[in-house]
Amino acid sequence: MTPENFQYVVEATQGSARAGTFQTPHGAIHTPVFMPVGTQATVKAVTSEQLSDIGASIILSNTYHLYLRPGADLIQELGGLHKFMHWERAILTDSGGFQVFSLNGLRKIDEDGVTFRSHLDGATHRFTPETSIAIQEQLGADIIMAFDECADPSDFEYNTRAMQRTHRWAERCLAAKTRPDQALFGIVQGGVFPELRERSAAFISSLGFPGHAIGGLSVGESKEQMLAAIEVVNAVLPADKPRYLMGVGTPYDLIEGIRRGVDMFDCVLPTRLARHSAAQTLSGRMNLMNAQYARDEHPIDEACTCYACRYYSRAYLRHLIRAREMLGATLISIHNIHTLFNLAATLREAILQGNFEQTAAALLENIPPSERNKL
Repeated sequence: MTPENFQYVVEATQGSARAGTFQTPHGAIHTPVFMPVGTQATVKAVTSEQLSDIGASIILSNTYHLYLRPGADLIQELGGLHKFMHWERAILTDSGGFQVFSLNGLRKIDEDGVTFRSHLDGATHRFTPETSIAIQEQLGADIIMAFDECADPSDFEYNTRAMQRTHRWAERCLAAKTRPDQALFGIVQGGVFPELRERSAAFISSLGFPGHAIGGLSVGESKEQMLAAIEVVNAVLPADKPRYLMGVGTPYDLIEGIRRGVDMFDCVLPTRLARHSAAQTLSGRMNLMNAQYARDEHPIDEACTCYACRYYSRAYLRHLIRAREMLGATLISIHNIHTLFNLAATLREAILQGNFEQTAAALLENIPPSERNKL
């Protein structure tokens, strides 16, 4: 059932860690990979050219937000998401499920779908598996996601019902899909409960999706519970298809996720931190507003080769932040995205060279315990 345009080849393994290549109509994605998030057809504060310079091969956009504004009809009329946002490499769109289900008090779930009120103007809208697929087909991303229900991870009874509904919706998404140039990924749910995660992974993988996502994590559970769930799921998912851990993106998470067989990661964290004066490094976060950086001529990270670290000092970045200059968010975003992209690329090379565990152990040794439980 894998479309011809979407082939995944595992090139090397080290334990559960894998290095592979996933082909898409807009280029190859070399995994493990970190995918920057462009919620509203833009990775905040960063241009497409800057993302290309970093090396990004795939970015994300959000079905819910683009459906509300500017509208999927308009994006389709203007040539699809790639042309609309001037991005020639691969794009993944999520289904809108997570955003809809996070609208506490503004949505009502039933077997057929979800009725919700827009966070923009309060207008009533409805998403079903069929409408989510139709919108994503209009947007034209290379990888699209099944419509699922993301539940509170610690409620067993509700997670059981949400998982079963996710399974039924996954079948409906497959039936609704019409475009052969898009890969539809199924999503595994089940909260923090190993038996549910195992059941969900087995069912979703039985449907023949060309790739699989692990959803419903990094939503309030402990890191130990998250990593345990990843292990359970990846022991069941097929080895010849990519595995995508949704919404996870700290250096610690990438290292431990890759160690457990995850291929793809995304998170809004790099740009969100940048907008709040924080730089991400492999040894922890730096608050560049701190007075200690006022005369600091060093780059954020002397080992980093990103554009910001090649040309600008901590003192200059602190000045931009304090002066509320937009360039500050751009430069720190470039650095933060580069840090995670380069980390994934470094671990990929370590898998190919056969020294993943030594590389991962050395990287983990530099991450302070206080940083490991941060989201």
